[in-house]
Amino acid sequence: MSGKAARTAGIGKMVLAALAAFAFTFSLVPLYRIACEKVFGIRLDNTAADAGTVGAAAAEARMVTVEFDGGVNSSLPWSFRPNQTRMQVRVGEQYETTYYAHNDGDRTIVGSATPSVAPARASGYFAKTECFCFTAQTLVAGETRDMPVRFIIDPSLPADVKTITLSYTFFKNDVLTEREHTAAVAAASTVPHAAP
Repeated sequence: MSGKAARTAGIGKMVLAALAAFAFTFSLVPLYRIACEKVFGIRLDNTAADAGTVGAAAAEARMVTVEFDGGVNSSLPWSFRPNQTRMQVRVGEQYETTYYAHNDGDRTIVGSATPSVAPARASGYFAKTECFCFTAQTLVAGETRDMPVRFIIDPSLPADVKTITLSYTFFKNDVLTEREHTAAVAAASTVPHAAP
């Protein structure tokens, strides 16, 4: 083989090697994609991300009905009820409602509220950021108060839950009520009386 023929053959082999390397490099992206999807279950295109974004947006656009209820234990002479009995809320956003309370008794009374959420499986998705149930409430005789509740419903609330009921029951806090009464009696006995 002459030198010229050998050179031509060498150049041809180099061109073929370069083409083979280019083809191999070009095929790595689809091969990598196939390996990730088939072996590891990872999608590299934007469809999964877009679907996730659409799913998250749909979850956050979801509306749920919240119903409000309230009552008192028979030993507590209060009127207590929600100011609004029903509200349409968007999951993931904060809302506020209020409850009306009035002390119908003839002395200061301390009450404590216990909340409940129905259905029970929705309670983990109903977050109260402000609630009168966190502290005991003191109402003097004849006092009226609107008590706020702020809440957020987690967007991961199960899809089949369309309505949530938030209910409160107020109970008389006997210990704190007696303490208030004792303090009032002590304060009244220290007030000087005018001379006749």
